[in-house]
Amino acid sequence: MKATVEPQEGNKVKLSVEIDELEFEKAVDAAFKKIAREVRMPGFRPGKAPRRLLESRLGSGAGRSQALNDALPEYYADAVRDHEVDVIAPPEINITSGEESGPVVFEAVVEVRPIISLDGYRSLSITVPSPSVDDDEIDAQFERVRSQYADLEVAERSAGEGDYVTIDIEGSQNGEVLEGLVASAYVYEVGSGAIVPALDEQLIGASAGDTRSFDAPHPNAEEGEDPLHFEVTVTEVKVKVLPDLDDSLATEASEFESLADWRADLVRRMTQVKRAQTQMAVREKIGEALAELVVDEVPEQLVAAEMQERLQDMAMRLEAQGLSLDQWLQFSGTEPDQFIADLRETAERSARVDLALRAIALAESIQATEDDLELEFDAVAQRVDQDIDVVRTQLTEAGHLPALRTDVAKRKALDWLTETVSILDEAGTSIAFADLAIDEDDDFIADIIESDTAEAEAEASTPTEEG
Repeated sequence: MKATVEPQEGNKVKLSVEIDELEFEKAVDAAFKKIAREVRMPGFRPGKAPRRLLESRLGSGAGRSQALNDALPEYYADAVRDHEVDVIAPPEINITSGEESGPVVFEAVVEVRPIISLDGYRSLSITVPSPSVDDDEIDAQFERVRSQYADLEVAERSAGEGDYVTIDIEGSQNGEVLEGLVASAYVYEVGSGAIVPALDEQLIGASAGDTRSFDAPHPNAEEGEDPLHFEVTVTEVKVKVLPDLDDSLATEASEFESLADWRADLVRRMTQVKRAQTQMAVREKIGEALAELVVDEVPEQLVAAEMQERLQDMAMRLEAQGLSLDQWLQFSGTEPDQFIADLRETAERSARVDLALRAIALAESIQATEDDLELEFDAVAQRVDQDIDVVRTQLTEAGHLPALRTDVAKRKALDWLTETVSILDEAGTSIAFADLAIDEDDDFIADIIESDTAEAEAEASTPTEEG
């Protein structure tokens, strides 16, 4: 087989493919074997009729016609793979000679991924949240721990917001007691709004022994439904007493014996988490900026393919939760038309970023090295629990190496951008991406990164509801 590639207008190329008669004869022979399985010949079992009898009955052109239908897609795929043509749409194939005899020649005109020119990426400036941990954040974390280890003590005063009250409560509607709204010795946090907002209003200022009777709208009521009636008796008012922030609490709430060691570890962990989050924010902001730099029109085929991939990914995640897409749309209150519009917007932005990273990799001569590919082979081998040599051979023979090289080059281009663009925090302070390095061997940090990454991927594949 011989093939040539010629560029055409509108992000298209023309593949001219020639298959010599001897090579195509193998396809014709395979076609007659296929016909033999489908055509009944007296005296022969299905698939056993010889070719000469089939030619005598059906004509020699039957096998050639079948071979053209069956083999041309394979020849086309071979030509695409051999010339590493980055096709993004089905081809338009025209057989120019060989339909009846001789060498087979056909032309395939197909849309390819455009190679764009990108300006301004070297001077990008992005703003991300500060990776620094301040004293207020540390103190807030300690306050959460103190709250978790707090005791409730009886207070000889009226209740205020944030206090806890022990109550007997009975809710009814139209004189009928509602089973789910009856409880004795129920401990309730004033101001939490956990039952109905009116309850908090009634409890503020109440003391032990007080009874409150009041009506309130049902929290899930249809418009016009009758209100709920509550009878609430306060039996105790309790105040949350926080433990001292000292070595004793450190011993109880952490693996450390001193407050100083506990604080140092908390600072370290929070710093690692914020650095990891800032790394993700940097990459996300770079992606947003790159999408804005792409002025070329994105081919509809790329957008459609990205939409389909995201839709399939979302459907799989929903299925794992026992939901269908229709159910998710109903539960989330999302209109189908708005969902599709948001999905298209997200997909087009992703396609723009893809084109931009390819352009940068080309402009900056960023390529996947053999060592890079070996790392990819090893990663795949570990994922599928196969020998790396088997994986390498399978990917090579399947023609996946060009796509793999491109994916690696895009990742390296993004890494290059993280070191090239101007990164500022919200106060205008410059941040060096290298200073955001984290200890990936720390199991705690690894779990945080994995969780954040999964959440980011989920958000990326789920359209926003803003429109």
